[in-house]
Amino acid sequence: MPMPHPLNQAVIAQALHDLRTGQLRRCKSMGFEDQDLAALKHPNLVSVLLNARVSWCTVSINHEVLQRLLSQADDVDAEIARVDRMLHLGASTEMVSNFYGLTHQEVALRRDMLGLPKRKGRHPVLTEAEDTELWHRWKMHQQTHPIDPSDDTALLDLTLTLAESLGHPASVLWAILRDWITQGLV
Repeated sequence: MPMPHPLNQAVIAQALHDLRTGQLRRCKSMGFEDQDLAALKHPNLVSVLLNARVSWCTVSINHEVLQRLLSQADDVDAEIARVDRMLHLGASTEMVSNFYGLTHQEVALRRDMLGLPKRKGRHPVLTEAEDTELWHRWKMHQQTHPIDPSDDTALLDLTLTLAESLGHPASVLWAILRDWITQGLV
């Protein structure tokens, strides 16, 4: 014996919920007309619709919205990966908060989840030789791939790349680069 069509059941359940909560427009946007909604006031007619073995409704996919939602999921994955990378490379809580709006507690939890050690105090200052090396790398990057010093996202990308290659905490490099920009040295 054929079973009632599940799509019919889902649509009726949604329509009844919308009617109970006063969302008449949502019912109409699904395609129900006034006489259809009037029928939903009668339990015997609702039962007929619920138990119908043939589908009396169709699904329509809005591909543009679907693709936008799917790309948002990719954006979330990329954001999570970037926050993880920032934390692994020694970005400060302030940096993560400024770029992604995470609270201090959320950043601390994220550090714990990544198994990163808790820091006590500030990172050490670069030596003169390390500072000179950073300056040369900055200048070399600006010659080959110039970035606008006011573009914080591009500056963050460069900071993370430099942190990986030089082995210094991203928060230290970020502070130095921002200081150079403020002083007009770049």
